[in-house]
Amino acid sequence: MPAYITLASFTDQGARNIKDSPTRFEAFRALAEAAGVTVKGAYWTTGACDLVLVSEGPEEAVMKVALKTAALGNVRTQTMRGFSLDEMKQLVAGLG
Repeated sequence: MPAYITLASFTDQGARNIKDSPTRFEAFRALAEAAGVTVKGAYWTTGACDLVLVSEGPEEAVMKVALKTAALGNVRTQTMRGFSLDEMKQLVAGLG
């Protein structure tokens, strides 16, 4: 299953309601799982972003979850496809 890394930053609304962040995450995880996306890890962070998520699932399902989450207005996200070591070995093996 493809892996995705999501960087999330709180909007003003999300920051104002920071105490609700753990509860919002639990609702997010339930939404993701219902869509066929598995959340492998979630880390609240310091620095340029406020939260890093690692998930696995079909691309369309990941996109659907991202759109639904964005519509709530608490975070802005950037999601990237991640490649495991084994996947990267296969990719570079085909370079010739």
